[in-house]
Amino acid sequence: MKHVIVITGATGTGKTTVSTYLKSKYQIPRIITHTTRPKRPGEKNGVDYYFETPESFSQNHYLESVTYAGYQYGSSFEGLQRAFEKADLVSIVLDTKGAETYVQQLKEQVVVLFLTVSRATTLHERLRDRGDQIEMIKSRIKSKEYFRDLFLPADLKKVAQVLQNDDWNQTQDKLDELVASLQPSSL
Repeated sequence: MKHVIVITGATGTGKTTVSTYLKSKYQIPRIITHTTRPKRPGEKNGVDYYFETPESFSQNHYLESVTYAGYQYGSSFEGLQRAFEKADLVSIVLDTKGAETYVQQLKEQVVVLFLTVSRATTLHERLRDRGDQIEMIKSRIKSKEYFRDLFLPADLKKVAQVLQNDDWNQTQDKLDELVASLQPSSL
């Protein structure tokens, strides 16, 4: 069976870092999603996101989409299919609302990984350290989506694995265990 590891949690919890680790260590492709937000330094179109205008964003067929801190984000059916053509186990970074939609749509194919940290100030430091503009950080931490994503939604409590990402070595160990449980024959 094909599986999608849905990586979710508040901004700054390490979702992209986890996705990158899964790709580099296990060759688990990441479903490329779409956004209208500006590129961060070093990001590439078609690698990090499909960077869209509001007009081009509306031309895709979405499994889920959301407006977050004033920008549109979404994952397309086409992106999911392209990832599944590469591998039976893929990953995607989504907000909690998107994670709920994936569980509703794809059911047992979805493995939800909810990332959290023990201190909220850690999130603010990570946002600054990754190069986000101060105004964008302020906008994000004041948004209702940021607050929503700090907590595991009730609909995900029975299906999500909560991973506290304070110590990267411990996080890697937990990720290794997860991949082993999904691909026992590959290790």
